[in-house]
Amino acid sequence: MHKQKIGLYLGTEPNGGGTFQYNQAVLEAIAWLPREHYETVVAYSSKTMLPYLDPLSVKIVYNPRPLISRLISFACRKLRIPLPIWRSIHSVIDPFARRLINESCDLWIFPSQDIFAYTIDVPSLGTIHDLMHRYEKQFEELSANGEYEAREFHYRKMVGNARGVLVDSNVGKQQVLESYGIDESKIHVLPYIAPSYIYSNQMPKDFDQKYTLPSKFIFYPAQFWTHKNHIGLIRAASIIKVDNPDFKLVFVGAMKNGYALALDLVDELELSSSIQFLGYVPDEDMPELYRRARAIVMPTFCGPTNIPPLEAFVTGCPLAVSRVYAMPEQVGDAALLFDPRSSTDIARVLVELWNDNQLCEELSKKGKARADLFNPKVFNTDLLKIIQNIQ
Repeated sequence: MHKQKIGLYLGTEPNGGGTFQYNQAVLEAIAWLPREHYETVVAYSSKTMLPYLDPLSVKIVYNPRPLISRLISFACRKLRIPLPIWRSIHSVIDPFARRLINESCDLWIFPSQDIFAYTIDVPSLGTIHDLMHRYEKQFEELSANGEYEAREFHYRKMVGNARGVLVDSNVGKQQVLESYGIDESKIHVLPYIAPSYIYSNQMPKDFDQKYTLPSKFIFYPAQFWTHKNHIGLIRAASIIKVDNPDFKLVFVGAMKNGYALALDLVDELELSSSIQFLGYVPDEDMPELYRRARAIVMPTFCGPTNIPPLEAFVTGCPLAVSRVYAMPEQVGDAALLFDPRSSTDIARVLVELWNDNQLCEELSKKGKARADLFNPKVFNTDLLKIIQNIQ
């Protein structure tokens, strides 16, 4: 029996946030494929990925992307070289592209929204995590300084040339359809799952030495992009403090374009004793932060879905999220919903979580039950079905 050969290119690093977590889930699903039917190969460009590859029984290929590969892509795009010629140039003089082509895979999966889903002449399954540059273009990190044009060029080329496109939700699928009008059969819904590290029940030995946490706090894990809406949450905290002076917020996440704005607002509203900034936190510390939190809040303006709610479900942490895009679809009845544009509405749900023990217990139970809908077994099976449909 002929085995199908499936390739996976990991175009991310462990500090890549949600993109890395998604890559890791796809990697584990590829390693799970039944060996009697599938041969697998994983290509990677960053040696920081090796600890995640070594434990798996898959063929791995180190494939760093040389400068010439980047220059070819830059020149071809700037000069508007037709894609067939662009691909031919890569296949002849780009060693990075040749390594992927020479593996002779029946399908290459690109989970990082990589350009290689269309610039390299291989059968590909590309990924669109979101189209928020279209739907939330007021945020500069999504659309300014040429970002909108770059994303549009990328997504249009991908949907036109990849064999299939992965999206996170039915809302994500509909947005691709209404944005680019491609054949619906090419779009495959593969919901996110929580990363494997969140299942750990072990508290890191040095946890209490590293962090001095309040005994009770609301948790927000997100990089400080303006679309993550730390500002709205900080204003909500100011409202809550009037009647709940013990209210505490804890933020984790890398400094992005909204970080200075958040710090300034905390100072302006005199909330420095109520809001704690932990900065970037390593994966191994995250489960304990979820377990200690009273609840997590996700006031983002963007979707369609997000990964922190899934982490909350696994750990049994009560949850409140924005009523936007596919977030209600993702959380079902296992979370409170609010309008992220209204700090008053954010404050309303957080006061409920802060003061209502029974509500928190109910949400925790519902979240743990809902986690079963987004577990690795479901993800692996769904990806296998997508691969079978594309072949």
